[in-house]
Amino acid sequence: MVRISPRTAAFAALMAVTPAVAGCGYNTIPTKKARAEAAWADVQSQYQRRADLIPNLVATVQGAAIAERTTLTQVVEARAKATSVQISPETLSDPAAFQAYQAAQGQLTGALSRLLATVEAYPQIQSNQNFLNLQSQLEGTENRIGIARRDYNEAVRDYNTTLHTFPSIVWAKTFQSGNKDMQLFTASAEAQTAPQINFNVGPTPPAAAPGGTAPAVTPGSAPAR
Repeated sequence: MVRISPRTAAFAALMAVTPAVAGCGYNTIPTKKARAEAAWADVQSQYQRRADLIPNLVATVQGAAIAERTTLTQVVEARAKATSVQISPETLSDPAAFQAYQAAQGQLTGALSRLLATVEAYPQIQSNQNFLNLQSQLEGTENRIGIARRDYNEAVRDYNTTLHTFPSIVWAKTFQSGNKDMQLFTASAEAQTAPQINFNVGPTPPAAAPGGTAPAVTPGSAPAR
């Protein structure tokens, strides 16, 4: 009669149970979580690439001595804030932290858009090859950010769904209960409305009366009554 040691028996039992555990979804949660975290790393990489391009852009525009210094300052300040707010994989389930990160990046996106719109009024910048190269790189980066965010959202939706559906919900409620829903990127309020850009620095002319034209107004004088 062949005698089997306790260690051998335990190993054999483990090998027998492993396929059953894998088949019932025990490995599904960590696998999809890892995929979502990898997608998040790509989002961060693209945002960092944008942040790295901004100092050169600001320096190029500063060299052209544009009048709208406030716009430049807003970009610098927004970049500083965006790079100071960081999210680790461990805090992707924290709504407040994630919203702060998204808000900071959104403010930088808005500041950059205003700057690029402003320099359209300066032909000397538009003909600067260094500026054109930076503008092209930023546009490409914005596209990659959009793709990375989309891929992240898809991975997170898949992971979050796994936490709440059978059979993986069994593990999510027991041995893997430390796993929480990750946060999704959402469209900002500004993204719902097309930006309105106005390069007119003077006062708005009076509206024309119905059926006629508005009277001319001499600068510094009161409108005719």
